[in-house]
Amino acid sequence: MPLLRPRRLAAGQTIGLVAPSSAPNEPERIRFATETIESLGFRVKPGAHVSDRDGYLAGTDAGRAADLNAMFADESVDAIWCVRGGYGASRLLPALDFTLMQRAPKALIGYSDITALHMAIQRHAGLVTFHGPVAFRSFTSYTVDALRSALWAPEAPIRLAAPPPFEKREGQVDWDNRVTTLVPGRARGRLLGGNLCLMSHLVGTPYLPDLRGGILFLEDVEEAYYRIDRMLTQLWLSGALAGVAGVAFGKFTQCDPSPFFLQNRPLEEILAERFRALGIPAVSGLMIGHVDDQATVPVGCLAELDADAGTLTLLEPGVT
Repeated sequence: MPLLRPRRLAAGQTIGLVAPSSAPNEPERIRFATETIESLGFRVKPGAHVSDRDGYLAGTDAGRAADLNAMFADESVDAIWCVRGGYGASRLLPALDFTLMQRAPKALIGYSDITALHMAIQRHAGLVTFHGPVAFRSFTSYTVDALRSALWAPEAPIRLAAPPPFEKREGQVDWDNRVTTLVPGRARGRLLGGNLCLMSHLVGTPYLPDLRGGILFLEDVEEAYYRIDRMLTQLWLSGALAGVAGVAFGKFTQCDPSPFFLQNRPLEEILAERFRALGIPAVSGLMIGHVDDQATVPVGCLAELDADAGTLTLLEPGVT
């Protein structure tokens, strides 16, 4: 399927605001999300169901899917931004109009549970989407710069998801943001991935793209080490990792050893194990995931991973 790129964004354009997964914990966060997007110079058009609630979901499946389809169909909307992740996007996949997305390609922005949308759209529409921040939180300057270089002032080639600069001082090193080589080597491929939990849950469905030849990027939050092991093992056992060119791990935020096991393996060993056996270059620690300084990753675009240098380089823009 040929790769489709949406139009780049520009000040004054209209962003459609949708909630495909969970509702914000506080309804007022929808207003915060609107004001955050407006602070970047855009107008905001909320989806008809963006404020709905249905238990732990942001309204019914039908309503949330209708908002997404309507935003792609609406000629006044230039891009689509998700309020938050949480849970529920995968429930919408059978109701999405992928043919419409091909006719009216637009940037879709979000991460975490939104991984389900990124993967399904990549497989069935071939449209570049953007694994980036959700709208209901404030953005750091790092996050804004990453959005800008991906969506409205596209740059390529450009180093992607590099740690922010660390001010070196005597007796101090950067504990929080450093890239680690897990398996040496270099690889090129199209960027595919997102949240590890969602990627493993899509196995066996018609919505997981073929990962062969791709640079797989993965992140997660609040998962015990053994569950990370289990999800990577699921991807391996399913055959989904066969032919993957390289692996770029982002952040595993608030992920800890389990109290149920007396002996726990280091996280980096868990991340490296499958890919060392497969001979696939891999790194960990990129600024992808549930972190304040967050990269925006154009899903489907060509990139180069240099695991020896600890760098991921975007080779082509995600927008036209």
